[in-house]
Amino acid sequence: MRSERCLCTWRALSPTALSALSALSATLSALLSALTVAAALVLGGPAATARGGEPGGDSGSNWGRDSAGVSPPVPPVPAVPAVPAIGRVWPVGSRPSVVRGWEPPATAYGRGHRGVDLTAAPGTPVRTVAPGRVSFAGRVAGRGVVSVELTGTGDPPLRTTYEPVRATVEKGAVVAAGETVGVLEPVGSHCPASCLHWGLRRADTYLDPLSLLPPWLLSRGPSRLLPVTGVPQPKAKPDAAALSLSPRPSRSPQGASCIDPDRC
Repeated sequence: MRSERCLCTWRALSPTALSALSALSATLSALLSALTVAAALVLGGPAATARGGEPGGDSGSNWGRDSAGVSPPVPPVPAVPAVPAIGRVWPVGSRPSVVRGWEPPATAYGRGHRGVDLTAAPGTPVRTVAPGRVSFAGRVAGRGVVSVELTGTGDPPLRTTYEPVRATVEKGAVVAAGETVGVLEPVGSHCPASCLHWGLRRADTYLDPLSLLPPWLLSRGPSRLLPVTGVPQPKAKPDAAALSLSPRPSRSPQGASCIDPDRC
């Protein structure tokens, strides 16, 4: 009875209604096909199209691959630029001892030592290792800090930090390699004895500050005077007193020199 009733209802529909239903069905079908193609292109690109060129097929196993089934190369991770060895002096002294070296943390917030500690007495002048511009000179958490952006080290530039330091320069000052930027403070150090904490950063990445120093500066010890060998000694000059006691040659009446007075 239900099927006969539906058949009677379908026959009772006017030709106009039937045409409208057919048009709606065709529109929905076209819209569904367009959505399928768009989804295939977005999710899988050309590899999401079946072999016959129609959406579908076995695209599920080819997502992320080209028409030959080969995965595209993964773009390489940009490497951190190498640190140029542009240092010309140590921050303190001529060859200070390294109390604690650079220990990079495993994660951004992990434990480590983001710099090196150099032995130095309070009041020691602190120098910038390379030319640059002072980007900060002030106090952070009660400790004096001086930061210098190094010239010609890229964008963003390398930045060295020195603490605890009482600054003798102001922000924006242009400094040369070896120029004093402050003196070591007696308090604020995290070393067992007095020391300078020297750091290096590029943007938010911490680097080893010792990499700024060239090999000849890293291996150089304190200056020493060595004996000179292989150079001939200068001849000694005659003593003036001995010259005054030596006999002088006599002169003849004619003014000529004479060694034997009896023959003049």
